[in-house]
Amino acid sequence: MSPHPLVLAEWERLLLPAGFKLNSRRLEAMPVFGLEGMSLPRADVFVTDAHAPRQATEVLVAGIQERYPRARQVVVAEKLREAHAFPLLRLGAKGLLSYEEAHQHLAQALRVVGAGGFWVPRDLLSRFIDSNLGLRRERRIRPSPTHVSQREREVLNALLENLANKEIADKLHISERTVKFHVSSLLEKFNVRRRTDLILLTFQDRATGL
Repeated sequence: MSPHPLVLAEWERLLLPAGFKLNSRRLEAMPVFGLEGMSLPRADVFVTDAHAPRQATEVLVAGIQERYPRARQVVVAEKLREAHAFPLLRLGAKGLLSYEEAHQHLAQALRVVGAGGFWVPRDLLSRFIDSNLGLRRERRIRPSPTHVSQREREVLNALLENLANKEIADKLHISERTVKFHVSSLLEKFNVRRRTDLILLTFQDRATGL
């Protein structure tokens, strides 16, 4: 989605040869307060052009997240400044690319994000986690592998697939109550309060080989 037809044309040029099924949508007017009255197609992954004012982009990302909570979102912007990128990550964006990076890696980023991963510059992701946790990375105490049980690892891997508690319970053949217990235990062991923080922290550790 973009207010600029040339951007949409470029994305089509990049993605159609890669085998993606596209539904391009030109945004005639960016939302200011919400998506009421805006028609959006159902999609596995949404790609949004962040050329619009910051507030409008955040409203759009938040609205898509609310309307299609299982969909993944990628935002493409001219520059990935913290003041703009951090709110987008908190609102549910799983991928952030600059226009320059999109020319080379948009298709790859969509495959990664569509498969349940993240595509965020590593240094930006690191600063976001530090900001979100309110701790310096060098002072953060991470649990050693021996402190995480095999069942907790299975639950954590399911969280990284963006599965809900019921879906995790069905996948692992356990009750939702047991899933909630393991999630609470993981949050405590990793010293975080939210699933998003746990997922991002785990992604960062795996990306850096920790």
